[in-house]
Amino acid sequence: MQTFLTFIGFTAFVAIYSWLKLRKEKLSSEEGYFLGGRSLTGVVIAGSMLLTNISTEHLIGMNGSSYKNGFIIISWEVTSALALVAAAIYFVPRYLKMGLTTIPEFLEKRFDKTTRTIVAFFLIISFVVTLLPVVLYTGAINLESIFNISEVLDVTKEKGLWITVVAIGALGSLYAILGGLKAVAISDTINGYGLLIGGLAVPLIALISIGDGNFLTGIAKVYENSPEKFNVMGAKDSVLPFEVLFTGLIINQLYFWAMNQTIIQRALGAKNLVEAQKGLLFTGVLKILIPIVIILPGVIGYYYYGDSLYDNQDMIYPELIKKVLPLSLVGIFAAVVMGAVLSTFNSVLNSAATIFSIDIYKQHFGKNTSDLKLVRIGKTVSTILAVFAIMAAPMVANAPDGLFQLLQQLNGIFFIPIGSIMIAGFFLKKISAMGAKASLFVGLAFYILSTFILKLDIHFVHIWGIEFLLNVATMFAVSYFYPADKSFTLQDLHVVDMHEWKYTKHLSIFLCVATLLIYILLGRN
Repeated sequence: MQTFLTFIGFTAFVAIYSWLKLRKEKLSSEEGYFLGGRSLTGVVIAGSMLLTNISTEHLIGMNGSSYKNGFIIISWEVTSALALVAAAIYFVPRYLKMGLTTIPEFLEKRFDKTTRTIVAFFLIISFVVTLLPVVLYTGAINLESIFNISEVLDVTKEKGLWITVVAIGALGSLYAILGGLKAVAISDTINGYGLLIGGLAVPLIALISIGDGNFLTGIAKVYENSPEKFNVMGAKDSVLPFEVLFTGLIINQLYFWAMNQTIIQRALGAKNLVEAQKGLLFTGVLKILIPIVIILPGVIGYYYYGDSLYDNQDMIYPELIKKVLPLSLVGIFAAVVMGAVLSTFNSVLNSAATIFSIDIYKQHFGKNTSDLKLVRIGKTVSTILAVFAIMAAPMVANAPDGLFQLLQQLNGIFFIPIGSIMIAGFFLKKISAMGAKASLFVGLAFYILSTFILKLDIHFVHIWGIEFLLNVATMFAVSYFYPADKSFTLQDLHVVDMHEWKYTKHLSIFLCVATLLIYILLGRN
């Protein structure tokens, strides 16, 4: 009961605080609803970006993977800092100059309206098919484990998970549908820093307990128990080989942190370039620290449980929470975890609504549509997508390599084709609209065929790298026969102040050096 009461108390606090902050906001305008009125600060952007990214697919999935595979999966996290540096220095300043609301808007300016529409559809499908179901299901696993919902309701575990999925989906939808990006960002900020504090408390308390009151002794014991788990250099046959850093991983990271609507929408809502760059680079610092929250606990779990949960690796984090946290803290942390689920869920819904309203409806069905109607359409789309995501969530159960690995494989279906034409759009002037469109479908077909149908014995991240090269080759070949009929010039619409943050280069260098040091200090042959 104590656990449940603290859970309800913290969840209610976040909801009430968000409502109080939003009372006087104008949420009926396009900018107000979809971009938070272009008023977001660096701290809010960083908190929201972190929590949009870090949800239960990380807490459950990555800790499950590290429990089984060790620190080699750290590459998913620390290389994000490099992509955030690129976003802060190169990409986001250009987005803000163009006054973008969505990423597909850039594709119309660079290529044509059809490219914009195709990518908008791809993005909406990817949200419903990949990210939302995994987020909902992992959230349900965590809450079911902590509160034993199936036992309380006297139903099967499968039915308990289903009920939890529906409840999370319904609550998450309310944030996104009623409050828009500003509601998402405010609630994210509280939950984001709550997640960081609570997430750090789990390994800290565990290590102090293992070390009989001494934190360093605890680390030494966990290391001595399984030193191989601390190696960050994945072997060729591992779940994440080290070589993937130089093939498909960097393309994926660049897309995710510099071109992904769900993430970058926070920076597009910044009040000026200074706040956008602060937010992006603060997020980079947090991504360097976050492995302590989403990887270390899995290795600590191996110390406690050995390989007894290898067949059910995604249960290791909920079990660890119940083992090391006192009851009062379990409730608060469960609420923060719930916030992480809601954050990613409602952020994706808000991005999907933005893309459909701005890139599809407004472009093809009503250029003169009023802001009020656009917001109403966005809310309707959010509701429909939420229902689809809830229905699809149970389908991701029992992923053989864990839920996080499944999510990454599914993400590759759309991330790499879109990332390829975005990169070409900025850096390859001769690529035409026809070349970009051909590349989207060639890349999509190649990845699905090689990964899910033929199931080639090549790591899927390497396939991302191969696909990127194939996409670029396709763009050049098609553009040779169908050359570009217009030149692209980036125009400054003077939407926000474009003065650069004075510490951008200093913090960027720090993040690059810190990433390199992690591989030097934790890498072993």
